[in-house]
Amino acid sequence: MQKNTALNPFDLDDNQAYCTWREQKLANYPVQASELIVNVEDPFHLSVDEKTALHRACRRANMAIYDFGSDLSTDKVQIKTLGQQMGLERLDGNLCSDSDQISSLHVVEQGRHAGYIPYTNRPIQWHTDGYYNKSDEQIRGMILHCVHAAEAGGENALLDHEIAYILLRDENPAFIKALMQPDVMTIPANIENGVEIRAAQSGPVFSVDLSGNLHMRYTARTRSIEWKQDSLTQSAVKCLRDLLFGESPHIYHLRLISGQGLICNNVLHNRATFSDGDDPLQQRMLYRARYFDRIQAI
Repeated sequence: MQKNTALNPFDLDDNQAYCTWREQKLANYPVQASELIVNVEDPFHLSVDEKTALHRACRRANMAIYDFGSDLSTDKVQIKTLGQQMGLERLDGNLCSDSDQISSLHVVEQGRHAGYIPYTNRPIQWHTDGYYNKSDEQIRGMILHCVHAAEAGGENALLDHEIAYILLRDENPAFIKALMQPDVMTIPANIENGVEIRAAQSGPVFSVDLSGNLHMRYTARTRSIEWKQDSLTQSAVKCLRDLLFGESPHIYHLRLISGQGLICNNVLHNRATFSDGDDPLQQRMLYRARYFDRIQAI
């Protein structure tokens, strides 16, 4: 839903508002990922300059990369506290998250975790987090913190979902209309050992929240997903997929190192395959905190 369609750039009937917003968005969009990096001295107490820099990056690209420097602490409290200072409060626990509702992502050979790709070293397709969540439990913010990088691989590609919207709307505004249908993408039920863990979830790819912010729900997976079969929707899905798997200059590529993390408004992202070494410090470990909140504007 949206508060005021007359002034909302995501209203397909208000091309003037869209063009004004589009021009400002593209003019301010960072050219490379290094422009998003903010050095943080103390994650428990962000300085005014650090907080301002993080917010500025998020305004420009819906994401920032923080860097704790040489701090190799495995304390998840620092991640939670950093998020709170940026307006991220309501954590989304899930089947595989830890008791503190923050997930420890590493290779797991057995048990429930082993059945989910984030706990393997296999590549993860383009997606936004929580695309299978219920409509009233959408993931709007996320922190992905690197405790240990892999010995090799594990790079991420990142794309601001607002840029994806622009590229699709410029190609064909009808693609946006198709991807805003309330039943355009359905994630089938999650069934483990004959028991339904999560019911099937249908919803739009693009939606606008009550504050007028664009939200995106998407996965590039071709299995365990059902798209509407009309020709316009199929063309829109293909266009989006081609964009993501193409050579767009708007896509950032980076490999988080120990002490670095991504804080974002649930932007599109993927992960390359990786390999771990025998050294425990070369076995990939990331913390993932997912929130029902967006980063708070200042």
